[in-house]
Amino acid sequence: VQLQASGGGLVQPGGSLRLSCAASGTSFSSSVMSWYRQVPGKQRELVAFITSFGVTNYADSVKGRFTIARDNAKKTVFLQMNSLKPEDTAVYYCRTEGAEYIYWGQGTQVTVSS
Repeated sequence: VQLQASGGGLVQPGGSLRLSCAASGTSFSSSVMSWYRQVPGKQRELVAFITSFGVTNYADSVKGRFTIARDNAKKTVFLQMNSLKPEDTAVYYCRTEGAEYIYWGQGTQVTVSS
């Protein structure tokens, strides 16, 4: 199983980024796809997840600003991040979870700074 995350970068406060995570070697359509983030010295935290049925959930800190979506045909999950704040700066990881597995992607750096 491979998860390839992309789309991170440097953006000014108030800006937007769109992260993508392409999966291979897994039953993508039946899995729960999630985005987590981590800053140095802190635990990895859940940002958002989307179930195989399209049900979504978000951390309170990103509600109304971030949107998670999936394209089962392309085996890709997206995280649209708008109105970015400096406190959104972190390494963002995608995760896939099935009945008997959990896999993580390699992470992509998001830096929000002027």
